[in-house]
Amino acid sequence: MQGPAGAFNQLLSTFNVFTVLTWKEVIRFAKEGNPKPDRVVERTEEEWRAQLTPEEYRVTRLKGTERAFSSEMCSLFEPGLYGCLCCDTLLFDASEKFESGTGWPSFTQPIKENAIAYHGDFSYGMQRIETVCNVCGAHLGHVFPDGPAPSRLRYCMNAVSLKKVKVPNETV
Repeated sequence: MQGPAGAFNQLLSTFNVFTVLTWKEVIRFAKEGNPKPDRVVERTEEEWRAQLTPEEYRVTRLKGTERAFSSEMCSLFEPGLYGCLCCDTLLFDASEKFESGTGWPSFTQPIKENAIAYHGDFSYGMQRIETVCNVCGAHLGHVFPDGPAPSRLRYCMNAVSLKKVKVPNETV
């Protein structure tokens, strides 16, 4: 009989294995179109408002930003996965999380190439690449080319857009 960790590992093995994304590929996705998501979740604005707190709605649906250093998630480095708060799509593995000192949780890679969509963001007089959940369109944050090797990417995420999914322990 397979324990919870075995089932979890089997689930992870169903994800497409892809090479490390680079800044060049992120820019290409933002300019030429994003990978097709595995599924699409659509809800009305009324349904999103009923599902989310006002702060969650402001950040995920209105492209807001939470205050820096406002979440304990920045200092959590336990094994597990991070999913989209709005639709439960798995987005990041905790093994790709690092301390960036920015006040927002930071990752080097998404869990799958098609988990995140990329869009040019020219608001506030800046040029950035916005990251959104590729399944439901929830605003997650931005990606920058100043992360650690090998990808050199820093996915700077709003903690309020994410939820931690714990890795089940194998039982003997």
